[in-house]
Amino acid sequence: MTTSPRLVDMQRAGFPMGGEPSVALDLADTLMLAAQPQVDLIGTPAAVATWWRLQAPRLPEGPVPGPEATRALRSAIRDVLDAHLAGRPPKDTSVEDINAAAAAVPTSPRLVRGESGITARTRWHTEQGGNAALAAVARETIELLASPERLATLRRCANPTCSMLFLAATKRRAWCAANVCGNRVRVARHYERTRGQHLGDLGEELPPGSG
Repeated sequence: MTTSPRLVDMQRAGFPMGGEPSVALDLADTLMLAAQPQVDLIGTPAAVATWWRLQAPRLPEGPVPGPEATRALRSAIRDVLDAHLAGRPPKDTSVEDINAAAAAVPTSPRLVRGESGITARTRWHTEQGGNAALAAVARETIELLASPERLATLRRCANPTCSMLFLAATKRRAWCAANVCGNRVRVARHYERTRGQHLGDLGEELPPGSG
């Protein structure tokens, strides 16, 4: 798989968050749970197709997954990740759905001869059905949950009005995207500081006994 899509490209396409090291996290972040009402960023077939197009360079080749299958896997992934952060067990159906998607497309190693010599690649066997992209994302989820070191970096955005998840490369990272929630929080803090200073100045200007 290649590098993640750029955050700027995801945002231009209408997705405020994306470009995480794991496609599974990018998929989980297509549902804005903290919004009232919740916002489904892949609520239309066109949005689903756009999202998969952006992720395609780091996924196996094959047909684009359908909207229902995409949202079903997203629901399962979101549940197991939220369950980990909340310290609760995930739903049995979520675990089963992820396992089923991963098992639907077996893989095998394959030698490929190229200009630079022989390299190893993964072959995705869709002869008996299943979708390679869904299987790859499901396997990423399994690998993440099976890696205590990586799982320890899973975070939810520090903005209480945001539900986005990410893997924090450094302990200092607190926001899903600096140009979204990071800016919002900084603006809010600046407003509170300047508002407090303004009220303090007004209090000093008031004549004695006017309060």
